[in-house]
Amino acid sequence: MTQQTDRPGRAPATLPADPARVAADWRRAAVATAPAADAPRERAAAEQAVRAAYRAAGLAGPAAVVRLDSPLQALAAALVLGGGEQAVLAGPGAAQAAPVFEAARARLAAAGVVPAAGAAGPSVRELVRTAPWERARRLVHERLGGAGWAGLWALTGGELWPQTQALTGRIEGVLTDRLAPEAGDGADGAGRRRATAAVRTVRSALLDAVLGQHDAPWLSAFDAAGPGFDGELAELAGLAAAARHAGWWWPYERVALVAARPTTLHRDEAGRLDRADGPALAYPDGFALHAWRGMPVPEDFLAGLGGLTPERIREEENAELRRVMLEHYGYDRYLADSGAEPLHRDETGVLWRIQLPDDEPVVMVEVVNSTAEPDGTFRTYWLRVPPATRTARAGVAWTFGVAEQDYRPERET
Repeated sequence: MTQQTDRPGRAPATLPADPARVAADWRRAAVATAPAADAPRERAAAEQAVRAAYRAAGLAGPAAVVRLDSPLQALAAALVLGGGEQAVLAGPGAAQAAPVFEAARARLAAAGVVPAAGAAGPSVRELVRTAPWERARRLVHERLGGAGWAGLWALTGGELWPQTQALTGRIEGVLTDRLAPEAGDGADGAGRRRATAAVRTVRSALLDAVLGQHDAPWLSAFDAAGPGFDGELAELAGLAAAARHAGWWWPYERVALVAARPTTLHRDEAGRLDRADGPALAYPDGFALHAWRGMPVPEDFLAGLGGLTPERIREEENAELRRVMLEHYGYDRYLADSGAEPLHRDETGVLWRIQLPDDEPVVMVEVVNSTAEPDGTFRTYWLRVPPATRTARAGVAWTFGVAEQDYRPERET
């Protein structure tokens, strides 16, 4: 039992759930994947949840709930039904957007939905998602008080928000780039205006989406305040169920568009998208994001990491991709293979510099652990330090957050 108090004289409100446990549960939901074998079960559960969300909002419910295989395909369907398809196809991304629209239109037709502007009716996101959220927040805030709500959010949604927001932002960026890329350098004024209109149209359609599993941060806060979304928070039950069985979804008066959850998700220890041998995030229709330690990379770039050489790394013109190459190749290996010369050495270690074209140099201190490993060897570490570092001692001192003259360890471990 967790108690929150707001001010003296006010009775403490008791949370019936353990916020940390609830947050952990929703953290798993936010990054859950759905293998293709689970598609029928997922589709049925998602449709049931979406219809429950409509009923909770006082709506009759959609005539059709259309399953789409990725947020890209679902966004294209939303643009078809919302009248934005032509604006996108008039932009510079028409060639790569056309097949996506074709697949979305086919999926709509197969579900009995006319793939035309206006066929779905207006968006009801305000009624289905925004209004229930506002009512729930007001109820919980009144129950816990300002300080209590802030404390609850810090233990639940506040824990999940940074990584979830980073992922949704990344997906939104890729969706926009796929359907509405920027105008090329050779575009004239009219071409640039069409590109701007396409971007505006895509971003407007994204505003109609409910984020499904990526709504986990705020759902975790309300779940901790009312476990299982019963009682006063019962109207959130459909939204919560949809978050456990669906990706992003678009609610319209007569049609709901529901994107599948990803089939693949790979992250590093910091929660960033990360995979060297395939897509870090992938959906059933092949829509995917590739990344190395959070850094977006082209699909074909990863295939070449296994055959890297110092020459190939130096020739890479994109500074960010060059850094990815260096991390994958290994700074110590690159130093050895490129014949780099040390800048400075003293009793703390050896200072090395890697000069890179059109980029700041990589400066590293090579240090040897003074404590032997179980097999009697001494492990070498490489510490990256600021480019302006001039001595090994200054570099080591920087890693401890002190000035060179203040770095006087009593003993090294």
